[in-house]
Amino acid sequence: MGVSLPAPPEAHAVFGDALPAAERYAEFLAQAGVERGLIGPREVDRLWDRHLINCAVAAEVIPDRANVVDIGSGAGLPGLVLAIVRPDLSITLLEPLLRRTTFLDECVTMLGLDNVDVRRGRAEEVAKDYEVDVVTARAVAPLERLARWALPLLRPGGELLALKGERAGTELKEAGPVLERFGVRTAELVQVGHGMVDPPTTIVRVVAEQAPRRAAASQRSNRRKGLK
Repeated sequence: MGVSLPAPPEAHAVFGDALPAAERYAEFLAQAGVERGLIGPREVDRLWDRHLINCAVAAEVIPDRANVVDIGSGAGLPGLVLAIVRPDLSITLLEPLLRRTTFLDECVTMLGLDNVDVRRGRAEEVAKDYEVDVVTARAVAPLERLARWALPLLRPGGELLALKGERAGTELKEAGPVLERFGVRTAELVQVGHGMVDPPTTIVRVVAEQAPRRAAASQRSNRRKGLK
């Protein structure tokens, strides 16, 4: 028997016409997601506010028709949620674990999402294959490490949008040297979802200035020459 998770009023406002798909995904998460260990049983009662709506409001800062890579998609947060709420986006769910990519493939098929590709792999292994507008991530790694994985996937001027919690400001400061080496244009905290989710979703937004691969190559070249 399926798990019934009535959508709160905020979900109606956030998802609009996509709410039925979001409801099916929530029910699948609450049942198969828990059974397979992708989310904890205690998270079921908080799926809408803490997870689905929390992720969906990130769509506020993603450009129209953007190409997106979601690093470490896990159970589909935030990538699958963004695909539901923003059908104009082209999203790759990048996840290294087979049991998780299997779950994501099942979700994509169940929801009939034609704007999603599921790929098994790590960001550092597939960077040469991508040059996208946006990279998203949630609860994957501290920003200092995440930036090293994400920035090489971006086109010049592309954006890393990292959904973070209370340590967002601290992580941004700690990642300063890494971001500087990559030559980023902007690194800032943005809050989205005011009035929809409490507290609002905090995003670390990092905008690449030069091609990250070129920056990384320059770092390697400088190390070979003995330069900092």
